[in-house]
Amino acid sequence: MDLLAQEPVIRLTAFFGVLALVVVAQRLWPARGDGRWSKRQAVNLGLVVLNTLLLRLLFPLLAVGLAVIVHDANGGLFGWLDWPLWVSIPLAVILLDAAIYWQHRLMHQVPLLWRLHRVHHADTGFDATTGVRFHPLEIALSMLIKLGLIWVLGPHPLAVLIFEILLAAGALFTHADFALPKGLDKRLRWLFVTPSMHRIHHSTWQPETDSNYGFHLSIWDRIFGSYTVDPRDDERSMPVGLESFREDNEQGLLALLLNPFRAPIKRDRAKP
Repeated sequence: MDLLAQEPVIRLTAFFGVLALVVVAQRLWPARGDGRWSKRQAVNLGLVVLNTLLLRLLFPLLAVGLAVIVHDANGGLFGWLDWPLWVSIPLAVILLDAAIYWQHRLMHQVPLLWRLHRVHHADTGFDATTGVRFHPLEIALSMLIKLGLIWVLGPHPLAVLIFEILLAAGALFTHADFALPKGLDKRLRWLFVTPSMHRIHHSTWQPETDSNYGFHLSIWDRIFGSYTVDPRDDERSMPVGLESFREDNEQGLLALLLNPFRAPIKRDRAKP
């Protein structure tokens, strides 16, 4: 299938194109200054390399490839419904986005899952590389969940490709070290997650960390009561990360790989 054959080129072109734009924006209009090159960013990119190798090793068939197989067999919910593409493709993308909202929310609520996800939140800065900083076990689990959803839903492969592109590009955008003009940010937030909205999610204060879970669409946070409008402290100077993992020896590549196997850290639920 042409779509499957061109998938790597399409995804890589989109990813590096958005990355280039975000890096330039971070340099020209920095919100905090976290976008400047540092050892922290090198470690984050090291995790990307490991995660890419792990996915290729564990999953000979990734999301779009499975979507092709299930779709060709008329499998899953969309295969049974047989709706026109102009309906099924947008709806599939929306359902996948809703699923990743709940996956993200459960990562914060289930202690064992939080151990994996806290590697992402332990970043002491907030820039585009934070958006690709995940523990390999979380990446593997996320892929299993995604493949299961594709098997059940049976979305068109184009819908999965669109979602995969949005997922990678959105992670770069929502973690970018810049802030949109307040008026524009406010209008965009009615539908989309912005860097300022997601920056709140990386606050060291847990009531803010446990909010704004959305990846692309902000409507899920509004619908399910997890939306925080403004941070307690100014977004340009508020501390980000996890207070328990701020030392330099906690931020190396090996330390991050071992982080989920350390004893649970009690999370502060204090109110202001």
